[in-house]
Amino acid sequence: MVLMTSLIRLTAVAAATVLALTACGQGEPSPATDSPSTPGTSVIAAFYPLAWAAEQVLGGDSAVTTLTSPGAEAHDLELSPQQIASLPDADLIIYLEGFQPAVDAAIEQSGATNLLEVGDVVDLLPLPEEGHSHDDEDGHSAEAEDDAHDEDEGHAEHGSDDPHFWQDPMRMALLIDALAERLPVDEATVESAKETLTGLDEAYSTQLANCERREFITTHAAFQYLADRYDLVEIGISGVNPDAEPSPARIAEVHDEAERHGITTIFFETLTSDAVASSIAGDLGLKTAVLDPLEGVTDKSPGTDYPSIMTANLESLVAANECN
Repeated sequence: MVLMTSLIRLTAVAAATVLALTACGQGEPSPATDSPSTPGTSVIAAFYPLAWAAEQVLGGDSAVTTLTSPGAEAHDLELSPQQIASLPDADLIIYLEGFQPAVDAAIEQSGATNLLEVGDVVDLLPLPEEGHSHDDEDGHSAEAEDDAHDEDEGHAEHGSDDPHFWQDPMRMALLIDALAERLPVDEATVESAKETLTGLDEAYSTQLANCERREFITTHAAFQYLADRYDLVEIGISGVNPDAEPSPARIAEVHDEAERHGITTIFFETLTSDAVASSIAGDLGLKTAVLDPLEGVTDKSPGTDYPSIMTANLESLVAANECN
């Protein structure tokens, strides 16, 4: 009887211990939300398109952490001390120098050495030039000179190159090739990704070949690579910085451009205000629509990942430019 009682007590203690351990495990947040901890190669990507490319190379046995949270504006990123501290432990950090000064500074501060700077493997275009008013004898108004000054300051913040290379699917393919030289490769996902990017390129080339107009107007000059590859002309209301406020002179220029080219639609993006686009469209009786710069994915994005958002952007351009 004494032996039976002891066995019952031991069983009860063991069960209580298991329940307590289980409860502790359920109550603690997963460390993977802040730093890579799952088995396999750990990669830190500065922003979404870089993370997507890394995921295609690594396949399932990986942990890809993105420094820019969904819904955050990539240009204005600020990093937490935990994010900075995690950098030296990553197997690879993928970033674009000059695009996010906070990332550049954090890499230098942390002493991280496992780096892939995208500008070293992808051909970047210089930042697009803004239009200017031509009112005085020298061909430049005072307001245009102010615009030029503001533009120069914006260029200094983001470097001399346009960062938005991922709007060209074939440049994304180059990034995947470069990552495949630095990371363990899942051949199946790499092949699938390359086929997807080639398919996007073919769809853009075919569907944008015959359009009523080649010009399109955006609030944020983030589509130069797309325009360059598919023979379009982007007219950016603001420069590379999506938070920049256009001057009255610039808005007047955009009005003129819209009327000259028979523009039907002013494009805005999901992560910033549509006030400027709506105001210009209202003045001219035009439509507004989303053209997503793909710096991040949220529930407001016109798709769930890079390929689906690129496809949605193509559909928007085809409709706005009356392509057939």
